[in-house]
Amino acid sequence: MSELPKAYEPQAVEAKWYAAWIDGKCFEADPSSEKDGYSIVIPPPNVTGILHLGHVLNNTLQDILARRARQNGKEVLWLPGTDHAGIATQSKVERELREKEGVTRRELGRDEFLQRVWDFKNKHGDIIINQLKRLGCSCDWSRERFTMDTPYTEWVSYVFVELFQKGLIYRGKRMVNWCPVSLTALSDEEVIMTPQRSKLYFMKYELADAPGEFLEISTTRPETLMGDVAVAVNPKDERFAKYVGRKVKRPFPHAEIPVIADEHVDIEFGTGALKITPAHDKADFEIGLKHNLEIIDTLTPDGHINCPECPELHGLDRFVARKKAGAMLEEMGLLLKVEEYDNNVGFSERGGVPIEPRISMQWFLKYPCVHEAAAAVAEGDIKFRPERWAKTYAHWMENLQDWCISRQLWWGHQIPVWYRKDKLAELKNAESLDMSNLAAGDILVGVEAPDDEENWVRDEDVMDTWFSSWLWPFATMANVGEKTETLKKFYPTEDLVTGPDIIFFWVARMIMAGFEFTGALPFRNVYFTAIIRDLKGRKMSKSLGNSPDPVELMERYGADGLRFGLMRIAPVGSDLRFDESSVEEGRNFANKLYNACRLRQMGGEPFQKLETLHGLRPYHINVLSKLDELSADLVRLFGEYRFGEIAYRLYEFLWNDFCDKFLEAVKLELRESAEPWVRATALGVFDAAMSRYLQLLSPYMPHVTEELSARMGYVPEGEFLMQQTLPELPLLADLHLDEITNAQFVAAEIYEAAGRLRNLKAEYKLGSRKDVRFVVKGAPDWLAEETGVLALLAGAAEISLDSTFDAPKGTPAVVTGVGEVYLPLDGLIDVEAERSRLTKEIAATELEVKKSTGKLGNASFVDRAPPEVVEQEKSRLQDWQTKLAQLKEMLAALS
Repeated sequence: MSELPKAYEPQAVEAKWYAAWIDGKCFEADPSSEKDGYSIVIPPPNVTGILHLGHVLNNTLQDILARRARQNGKEVLWLPGTDHAGIATQSKVERELREKEGVTRRELGRDEFLQRVWDFKNKHGDIIINQLKRLGCSCDWSRERFTMDTPYTEWVSYVFVELFQKGLIYRGKRMVNWCPVSLTALSDEEVIMTPQRSKLYFMKYELADAPGEFLEISTTRPETLMGDVAVAVNPKDERFAKYVGRKVKRPFPHAEIPVIADEHVDIEFGTGALKITPAHDKADFEIGLKHNLEIIDTLTPDGHINCPECPELHGLDRFVARKKAGAMLEEMGLLLKVEEYDNNVGFSERGGVPIEPRISMQWFLKYPCVHEAAAAVAEGDIKFRPERWAKTYAHWMENLQDWCISRQLWWGHQIPVWYRKDKLAELKNAESLDMSNLAAGDILVGVEAPDDEENWVRDEDVMDTWFSSWLWPFATMANVGEKTETLKKFYPTEDLVTGPDIIFFWVARMIMAGFEFTGALPFRNVYFTAIIRDLKGRKMSKSLGNSPDPVELMERYGADGLRFGLMRIAPVGSDLRFDESSVEEGRNFANKLYNACRLRQMGGEPFQKLETLHGLRPYHINVLSKLDELSADLVRLFGEYRFGEIAYRLYEFLWNDFCDKFLEAVKLELRESAEPWVRATALGVFDAAMSRYLQLLSPYMPHVTEELSARMGYVPEGEFLMQQTLPELPLLADLHLDEITNAQFVAAEIYEAAGRLRNLKAEYKLGSRKDVRFVVKGAPDWLAEETGVLALLAGAAEISLDSTFDAPKGTPAVVTGVGEVYLPLDGLIDVEAERSRLTKEIAATELEVKKSTGKLGNASFVDRAPPEVVEQEKSRLQDWQTKLAQLKEMLAALS
């Protein structure tokens, strides 16, 4: 047994043990092991990212699952890695180039720019990995993957080629999300819907066949008016029936456009008449296709007006043009009014500006294995936790649209398509490209560049980052065409821990890719984490200043404190309200555990093995039985993925069952003056309980439990707690059930009675007095052996058993499970002074009851005050009435 320092210093302890685990190769998975395999792949964080609380929550959960699986005798692979994060990383490098060198990527050229990105990645790419290590993550770092590594890149190209050859990938024009800053198409996941206070412009279009007669419409985007090709109304809207089939005059540039009927028009929005601009709105685009309308693009890729026919607006920024267009309409007498309007506007996650719906030539994928992926979740082969997300998933799978997989970036996996140089312009301007172009020899699709590369030009676009990450579960375990031992043992993976916000963009796509390229599902369970919010319910963000730095939290409270504090407040299926005090409580919990073990060490004796369970005191058996119950509960709760409840149960056992009850009950047995066999038994129970408890707690707080297990001698020298298999048998497996039940009953009655006796002392201001005496009347026979413990727990000098005790008038008493207990006050208090104190307190309390009753009897207060204020007042009245009754009882006892 190695002596514990006086104070627990988590930073030093955590660094020491993490280094020891790495040196001991504790995290490295062995595919040749005879143990059953357990695997989990990390959702790859952005390679240039830094740790935030969402990462802490997600990776702590994964670490808990991995460490628990090791305890259950599994061979564990927790496979780590990072994502190249195309648009995020490129944006950072481009910004750095502008700020430091005043150059753009196009001025550098593609090759030089990509080298700068690699330099940036090599400089910053390990930051988040090192932060995950600081958190205690037990990943197999020898298998770390990066989505731009050569073997992984080969996977991405291979998959593109395979899907293209199956006719599932094609190039064509479609409406996409477009970032005017990053100049690329975006996935829906990269668009952040943001509440905005916009303006709704009400204007009128003159009827072409009836001068002086107008059709009123409303729009939030007058700057796109030049692209209007129709006005649409709902066919059920009788107000506009007479206009359908006629034409109105577009004011600038002047043109006559039709009035059409379409059921997608919202009758309640604005005037009920909608201008249709197919090139700049997804809904308008669909209406335009349906009615065979012209598509007029009036914006440049960077968000400026492109309409030479309207020189007043041509070349203006879109938002400047919005105000200018409104002014032009007003000058023409066509602007009726402008109203404030609350709506949600999609912002580019990286560009930080409103996106533009834009028709663009892009590469698209028709999803493979849709039926298999939908059935896997519907039939329970893949379990979603919480289950409600399965309905969301099913709805999305029923409404799939082709996936835009190309991005106008340089950092990423370049599209493996080459165009014939002599047909380059023709092919680039073609409305679509597919297998027919490959068959004609006009394009080449392949993993490798063509032999006569000088005759070909490669597509400049790269693939959506999600196109690489949807291969993550299997592409990280084997190269293309390989059937590695790792893949055989650890695929499919067991668990995936991720956020519900990427259920479509990552989870669903991984399931489809798993079936398409391995013939199997990629994982068996998906646990969706909570969204972390502040105490006001706001999402964490740097702009709001409500997102604390996890590294700073670990420096203040330790990694274990952060992990445990976060887990204790992690609900199942609802958002998490973060409060730093919970992390402080995690640190305090670690200190409580540490100090309990220091108390044990103060005796000096080494680890005591509990040789026999027979002859143990009720408090010994009770604490061991509580630990057996905890062990069984944890098996069930882990199976139900109830991580917060597990943390609560672990906390309650140590703080309540072990420290507040067991340690207090055996204080006398631990003293040097105790008989040797009594002391040895108490120490043996302590060690049996603590060694098992540390093992149960280890997945949540791995560092402090490893430290204490080693210092206390609970783990053989040279071995690690984290690698110890959980025992199959309960601690009390050899004890008869009747003996356990009887001990639990006795301990529970003593603990309950002690609490009531302490309360009785407190009522008479005797809480700090240790010279009080209690007399028990009507005690059960077994209490005679337990009076010493009851006196110790109650803070009394003596507990007397007297079945004939005739209590003097005014003696306070309480009914408990061990009988009627009296507190003789002789010599303890001044009865007259106490009676006077109680009389004054009763008068004051009666006044509060009167005031509260009066408030609630006032109809004006009850009717006008907020409901929560009225309820609060009712609660106050009830509290005062309860207190008044107690005070009167105490006064009566003294009379």
